[in-house]
Amino acid sequence: MVRFYMEKGTHKGLYKSIQKTLKFFQTFALLEIQNEESVVLFLVAWTVTEITRYSFYTFSLLNHLPYFIKWARYNFFIILYPVGVAGELLTIYAALPYVKKTGMFSIRLPNKYNISFDYYYFLLITMASYIPLFPQLYFHMLRQRRKVLHGEVIVEKDD
Repeated sequence: MVRFYMEKGTHKGLYKSIQKTLKFFQTFALLEIQNEESVVLFLVAWTVTEITRYSFYTFSLLNHLPYFIKWARYNFFIILYPVGVAGELLTIYAALPYVKKTGMFSIRLPNKYNISFDYYYFLLITMASYIPLFPQLYFHMLRQRRKVLHGEVIVEKDD
């Protein structure tokens, strides 16, 4: 923005020059999906998760960790993690028609960089990646829970 003002000496055209970058970093860049119920799912799940996580970190740093905070950190995820992931996946799914129709964040050939990128297919691949990754992360958290709350020693198998 500073460079724009230095070069142009006016604010006219500023938004157009930063529009794509701004949209990329804005939350709810897709107005078409911001009212989806799935957004509420992941917002609530991840908000409660972060409050719990940072309460745990804060009390741990103070060397005074109440059992309830420790318990919440290692139990809330059992429900919140699947709910948050479901919210994310449903929101991405709701965005797919708009992304495909508009070509949002896609790069078509020909262009000066000679590359092509299709955001629609990127989202499909991202959604598919949840299939192998979610169980791994979820079961890792279950093992951590057992270790922290029940003092069990978990031996990882080498594959």
